[in-house]
Amino acid sequence: MDTPATKPAADARGACVALANFDESKYTAKGDEGLVALNRWSGAVTLSAAAAAGDPAYKPLSEALNRAQQRQVRVFDFDAEVKKDLAEARRICADI
Repeated sequence: MDTPATKPAADARGACVALANFDESKYTAKGDEGLVALNRWSGAVTLSAAAAAGDPAYKPLSEALNRAQQRQVRVFDFDAEVKKDLAEARRICADI
């Protein structure tokens, strides 16, 4: 059954909410603060991928977050390049 909660648009909005609430400066924090950041980050990436798989209109959001994630994994940091992709994803979210 196709409900609003299962549509790609809902996944994209969920990714954007997770991204809006994600604070990259908290990513390496100890305890719950760090866990919240980690889960929001991974949630945004995962939901954007689901949205793009369901509707190619969401591919730019997924690609921006995927680039950011791949770079962050390589450098173990949210450096300028990662932040550039995060800014792009946030800009895309503003239009969703």
